Amino acid sequence: MGSLLLAAGEKGKRHALPNSSIMIHQPSGGASGQASDIAIHAKEILRVREQLTKIYQRHCAKEGEDVEDGLTRFEKALERDYFLTAHEALEFGIVDSVLERRPKSENDL
Repeated sequence: MGSLLLAAGEKGKRHALPNSSIMIHQPSGGASGQASDIAIHAKEILRVREQLTKIYQRHCAKEGEDVEDGLTRFEKALERDYFLTAHEALEFGIVDSVLERRPKSENDL
């Protein structure tokens, strides 16, 4: 869920360090018990996956990207654990920049 929080941050303030590794994945669960209970949990996990896909698409849409194309891109990425480097996360739209070095402030000598 950390990548979702990162992606949903304020545009222009979502940064990653050069050696960052960012993973996106679908929700998981460990339902057990009666078949009807397992079915209820499976239905909820699928609902949450659809919700996650829409949240990622809303916050990470590429300029000019069709909504359906964005949803398909994230549906595919959420099928399995999907690891991205900082620069891949930038291309994917999860972050806005990769901080190569700390910006200098007026207090630096």
